[in-house]
Amino acid sequence: MQLGTRWRAGDPPHASVPASLHSPIALQEAAHPEGRAWTLTWLEGLAQCALDDLVLVRETHRGEVLVSTLRQDRATDEPDGDIDDDDWLK
Repeated sequence: MQLGTRWRAGDPPHASVPASLHSPIALQEAAHPEGRAWTLTWLEGLAQCALDDLVLVRETHRGEVLVSTLRQDRATDEPDGDIDDDDWLK
């Protein structure tokens, strides 16, 4: 079992973060200066580092590093702000 941890954005990644994620983490900190803290979790033995609710940097079973956006602005998804989930009832 591997335990996760947290560290402040701008500080070096925690010692248990794989080296392959260090550079992508630095790039995401530069892209998201509003980020405050990273959270390292482990899923099936693979590291996942989330910068608040902004971005996720993770490794895959193939050794690839993936970066995913976690938060999307709903205003851009619904330009008029009108969300009508029960249209199917009509």
